[in-house]
Amino acid sequence: MKKELTLFDKPKNVKILLICFYCSLVVLLIAEFFIHPHPAFYFEQIKGFSAVYGFFSCVLLIFLAKLLRLIVMKKEDYYDR
Repeated sequence: MKKELTLFDKPKNVKILLICFYCSLVVLLIAEFFIHPHPAFYFEQIKGFSAVYGFFSCVLLIFLAKLLRLIVMKKEDYYDR
């Protein structure tokens, strides 16, 4: 049986996608300096706040998921009883 190749199987495609992703991040960060925000709170006026907030929120979610996995996870033979 032949394995079907996807978009992410070729390193060249992955490299192109990463370059596009990073370029879009840079464009959005630069655009933040030219677009007038309408913040609800004073700390939202800080340039790059959304990016930093999103990054640390994502890291926090990962650590919480790892912690909850230890609490919620069943033993390997739980369903064999």
